[in-house]
Amino acid sequence: MRNAWFETVAEAQRRAKKSLPPSVYMALVAGSERGKTLEDNIDAYSELGFAPHVANLAPKRDLATTVMGLHLDLPVMISPTGVQAVHPDGELAVARAAAARGTAIGLSSFGSKTIEQVVAVNPKTFFQLYWSGTRDQILARVERARAAGAAGIIVTLDWSFSQGRDWGSPNIPEHLDLRTMVRFAPEVLRRPRWAAQWARSGALPDLTTPNMQLPGQPAPTFFGAYSEWMSTPLPTWDDLAWLRSHYAGPLMLKGIMRLDDALQAVDVGFDAISVSNHGGNKIDATKASVRAIPVIAEAVGSQVDVLLDGGVRRGSDVVKAVALGAKAVLLGRAYLWGLAANGQAGVENVLDIMRSGIDSGLLGLGKSSVLDLTKDDLLIPDGFERRLGVPAELPVDP
Repeated sequence: MRNAWFETVAEAQRRAKKSLPPSVYMALVAGSERGKTLEDNIDAYSELGFAPHVANLAPKRDLATTVMGLHLDLPVMISPTGVQAVHPDGELAVARAAAARGTAIGLSSFGSKTIEQVVAVNPKTFFQLYWSGTRDQILARVERARAAGAAGIIVTLDWSFSQGRDWGSPNIPEHLDLRTMVRFAPEVLRRPRWAAQWARSGALPDLTTPNMQLPGQPAPTFFGAYSEWMSTPLPTWDDLAWLRSHYAGPLMLKGIMRLDDALQAVDVGFDAISVSNHGGNKIDATKASVRAIPVIAEAVGSQVDVLLDGGVRRGSDVVKAVALGAKAVLLGRAYLWGLAANGQAGVENVLDIMRSGIDSGLLGLGKSSVLDLTKDDLLIPDGFERRLGVPAELPVDP
């Protein structure tokens, strides 16, 4: 039997590709247009360097941090991602893994498990809210999350994107009826391990979105919820201020890529922002999120918690992001590869990879805590930070 443990996220991805039906795997890859942003999210980290010390190193390193007042054992959180048909336990396996490693999870509005189920296995759960439906519907979802015990709300506004992908978009069904199962049977039969997992669970992949369910109505399908979201009038800063006025708990805005938007988020009263291009699913040629962190963190990091989402594959990537000003990072595809490779244990494996890499980075840099990391710990090439949205009245270092 193959060793279930893997030593890198790259190996988890290779195993996920081998075990998942191609349509499911490509749905996780996603990206938009040419995939330039998808690539840059990862490649940008390799432009940043270290110059390690060799003596007087810290014998013990503290990886803990806080995000919106919530203690995390390491500066890594689980990013909300939609319908998780990669494994029967889906978000519950991910939430348990995060709890076992002392960190938090973001649960997508489009997730396959309910907010009540996920909070029950990990109280450090943030509910991710898309701006979808009427104000009454939005508030009802917020209230449901609050009543379930969610630690806070993540408002995601970072999905302005092109529908086309140069490598083709995956064929994702709306329902798993008999006709659909016959059509996808050739893919599934080539992945017997994945099919066997679902057979043992006694269920079929759930393509509904129970967190978007309205009272007295069935849970909408993914595409039904998606249609409602895409047909909802786009929010204004006044709409976001309205939401802030109706929710007193921790509130994060995910999708910031410009300083002017970060400043607006502070003015509205958000407690945290996540610098994110939705994992390369925004309009292509959007810069890597790690390139946007420095100027944003420098300007607003003392007023809100600044996080980063996009391209993190190693613990050293986390060290670089934190050194540039992030309080923590949000993992997306990395934990989904782990989930596909080995369920809950695979997600724990990915988090252990991150922990080990962060600890190794701190050791080499002579730091005793992630809180001590600064830009001076990195070798940053000229032109790495591509600054956008810097108001004229703010000074910008050359």
